[in-house]
Amino acid sequence: MGAVPSTPRRTNSRPQDTVEYLIGTFVGEESFPISSDFWQKLIELPLSLQWPTDSVQQACELLATNNYKTRHLAKILIHMAWCLQECITNSGASSLTYEKAINAVYVSSVFLKHLIENAKSDRIEELCLSLNDTESASKEFIGDQNVEVFVMHSVLSFIGSVNVSDEKYLLHVELLNFMLIAMSTQLLSGPSPRPKDFNPFIDAAMAQDSALVIVVMRKLLLNFISRPNLPLNSSYPIFYDANQSGVFQRVSSAAANFVLMPFNYLVSSTSQGSESPLADCSLNVLLILIHYRKCIVSNESLASGDNVSLDSLLKENATFYDNPYCKALENASDVEFDRVDSDGNAHNGPFVRLPFALLFDTLGMCLADEGSVLLLYSLLQGNSDFLEYVLVRTDLDTLLMPILEALYNASTRSSNQIYMLLIILLILSQDSSFNASIHKLILPTVPWYKERLLHQTSLGSLVVIILIRTVQFNLSKLRDVYLHTTCLATLANMAPHVHRLSSYASQRLVSLFDMLSRKYNRSAELKNIKVDNAKTDYTEINFPADDAPTEIHIYTDFLRLVLEILNATLSYALPRNPEFIYAIMHRQEVFQPFKNHPRFNELLENIYTVLDFFNSRIDAQRMDGDWSVEKVLQVIINNCRSWRGEGLKMFTQLRFTYEQESHPEEFFIPYVWQLVLSTCGFNFNAGVINLFPANLPSEKEEDEDTTVDDKQPDGEAQKLAIYIDP
Repeated sequence: MGAVPSTPRRTNSRPQDTVEYLIGTFVGEESFPISSDFWQKLIELPLSLQWPTDSVQQACELLATNNYKTRHLAKILIHMAWCLQECITNSGASSLTYEKAINAVYVSSVFLKHLIENAKSDRIEELCLSLNDTESASKEFIGDQNVEVFVMHSVLSFIGSVNVSDEKYLLHVELLNFMLIAMSTQLLSGPSPRPKDFNPFIDAAMAQDSALVIVVMRKLLLNFISRPNLPLNSSYPIFYDANQSGVFQRVSSAAANFVLMPFNYLVSSTSQGSESPLADCSLNVLLILIHYRKCIVSNESLASGDNVSLDSLLKENATFYDNPYCKALENASDVEFDRVDSDGNAHNGPFVRLPFALLFDTLGMCLADEGSVLLLYSLLQGNSDFLEYVLVRTDLDTLLMPILEALYNASTRSSNQIYMLLIILLILSQDSSFNASIHKLILPTVPWYKERLLHQTSLGSLVVIILIRTVQFNLSKLRDVYLHTTCLATLANMAPHVHRLSSYASQRLVSLFDMLSRKYNRSAELKNIKVDNAKTDYTEINFPADDAPTEIHIYTDFLRLVLEILNATLSYALPRNPEFIYAIMHRQEVFQPFKNHPRFNELLENIYTVLDFFNSRIDAQRMDGDWSVEKVLQVIINNCRSWRGEGLKMFTQLRFTYEQESHPEEFFIPYVWQLVLSTCGFNFNAGVINLFPANLPSEKEEDEDTTVDDKQPDGEAQKLAIYIDP
């Protein structure tokens, strides 16, 4: 035991030596024909045999050296595909057939990952995904056939067509993990897709027939929805004895730094196993597939550029092949309804047909997971049928409560997750029926909200409270203009539709103006200091040239937007919101400094019209003795009924909509891979990752002083556009 893999001992009949010989032969210098019976012996390796970690490392390095000549990686991938085809065509295949397929996937995964991680060129020549010209072709595989297309077709066909059962569960999981490894070539490319990027396996997945794409997408989503648990009575030793030190178990737990065994999360003593590895793996693969973009640039556009501006020229002229998986998700429909075109004609396919009700409920249960948040965003942003389904649900708290709880705990979330959650709320708030319905749903209690007991609060009021709390968190931590704008845009969309806003939500809304006004005043004071210094001795100014003006302009815009929100509530929803009137009257002094300000006075006119109306009514009924809150509120309620809106100036109602920027892939591809690597359970050599900074902390350890502009080039949050409808 422990001999160098390339010099096996044939004479010893012990099982360990058999393993050593077969693996040593696989990575050695001698090339075995694809038709040799050696391949059957290799993939029949028993799972329970031990093999030292250092030998695994040596084996990976030897294959990297010899694969140019032997093409053994391509050959074992072809045999893996043949095993899968046998499983597909023979519904009554024996357990030995599935074990052989699993072994083929295991061996392929280990060595494929090592070759990708240790690639010495952009096109990863070490993979050698073709057979030698002298290799005799077989009837199942034509010599000039594309290996990666052949392999991915078999993998996707198995995933899409073979039902999940206890016997087949492990093979399904490991094939999904194999796909993650095969597609990890994306990690070697930069955050902006370029024509020279080399992603053979994911490109092969994109080249599959549309019918297969639809079947695979449906199965991945159904795996996510049904979340089948890990079988407890499986015949595979890996399942029932996590302490066994099998050859591949040892690879996964002890050699995780340089080789991958896809099931390492099952046997690692430090990781927390998932209840449904199949659901998690399906989601990871789905997210990578739907967000992939294959870049192409015309020669004519490149011919006009010079070397200095080549990167910008590539970006400006980049176009992308259609992504069939993204299209399949966008066109997915509910199994309960037939798709109807503009002429009223029903169409039953070819589309991914899903149980939207179960998908809705599953997403509600899983939104604590960042990947599920990204899936929800992808569905709402791209699939109009699913968005419409969500908007007509009467139990919107199923989705909104976990979203709001995550925003409440923003300090423990990644900045990207906060962005996704806020964009989801913005997308939903674009619909007036959503804005109205959330105020009709009353929450008995909100147990996770600790600052104040919230009883019998409407869901709409809670949304207002959490959005304002997020603004406060942003001001103190992230200081991100985009995040700020998204929160205020959502509040602006909601403002005309608020109904019986709670007293606490009303107070927070007025306090939001007060908080921003203090920020504005501090920025104005800083600007005045700069001006005074410039008058006395301009050479002593050490501030950036336009820092303070930029900040004061930002706070000016924010204050105006908050005043727009207050105006919209007063103009369109005043009679329904007496608590809001009370909150404005109670804190009316915060508006006084801005009453004659040229940038704000127009927007304050309506507020003072309302204040004058209700102040006069209260003064007319004032009697000796103190006025309680209840008495003042009752006067407000009584006079809300007689309010006719005389004297109010009607402003154009703001309506904010969300649209992706022109190059969303620069954000989503790095983001997806960061999520995948943080949840899939295997390591990847950080030194070769170019897709995002290799020294980034985990998603829950973001630097609180990092701004969106600092992170944009590295695949972190770039600005995703918000537009105002005219």
